[in-house]
Amino acid sequence: MKHELKDCGMRELFLWLIRRRKRYRITGDSMLPLLSPGQEILVDPHAYKSVPPKPGDIVLAKHPYVSDTQIVKRLASVEEDGRCYVEGDNPAESTDSRAFGPLKPENIIGRVTSRFL
Repeated sequence: MKHELKDCGMRELFLWLIRRRKRYRITGDSMLPLLSPGQEILVDPHAYKSVPPKPGDIVLAKHPYVSDTQIVKRLASVEEDGRCYVEGDNPAESTDSRAFGPLKPENIIGRVTSRFL
């Protein structure tokens, strides 16, 4: 089940202003048509402190093999050991868990909450 992503509203803007959200720019095509290169997103880095990620969430994660690279993917499943299987919405342009396997929980930076306008 694919969840859509809402545009940034007043609440999300306020949370960004008080530094409860972080802003990131999309650079690749892996999440087309939902997210396009150049678009900006807001991420909740505290989303998974008390609740686990769930399938359908769009997450920002550290790439498991490229230390200075962050990726935005949709969470496909969570394994019993807590590892997260992530996939891009545009499989032809996405390097994801199909290539590098499930991500460790510590690789998940946060949940994408909205598109920044």
